[in-house]
Amino acid sequence: MPYNTSAIPPRMEPTGHTQLPLSRVKKIISQDSDIAMCSNNAAFIITCATEMFIQHISDAAHTQAKLERKPRRNIQYKDVATAVSHQDNLEFLEDIIPKTVPFRKIKATARETQARLRGEKPIDELLPASSRAAAAAAPLVNGAAAATAADAPIVNGEASALRVPHHADDGDDGPSNQLELEMRQAERVGPSGDPDVNMSG
Repeated sequence: MPYNTSAIPPRMEPTGHTQLPLSRVKKIISQDSDIAMCSNNAAFIITCATEMFIQHISDAAHTQAKLERKPRRNIQYKDVATAVSHQDNLEFLEDIIPKTVPFRKIKATARETQARLRGEKPIDELLPASSRAAAAAAPLVNGAAAATAADAPIVNGEASALRVPHHADDGDDGPSNQLELEMRQAERVGPSGDPDVNMSG
């Protein structure tokens, strides 16, 4: 069965009823500690203004969806974020509806900022040109880029070409190998510095 994607036209004549539930709006207003009481008329006007704002922002987002190379009828988050960033009267929503950024770009920016604060060259400049080209052309493994020297963490203020596990269980050893290692260490030296005493009867 096809979905009904036709837009619902806004009402032109006042009916005295709202699309949003008035009781829910009153509950939201009562959560504000600055407002002691809110009359029914004020809550009704706030509800109508909210409906008009939703209509305005959805119209702006729909316009952004139609402006793309392949126009769409459905509004997505990126359309709303683009509308917020392009229109001056929606600028107050930039913190609430930010444009999405890929995580790898954020990581790269953070690495560059940390290197700049330490007074180091960026990791890309430390690598030879052939490594940079290989890192750029690295294939995806299971949907993620393969670990390269560019992904290596900065250890003791220097970019390390080796991948250093951040936690003990990040390495190739499984949890059982880690547990065996800890048990061997505990057998060698007890808490008081003496070898452990076998407690089995």
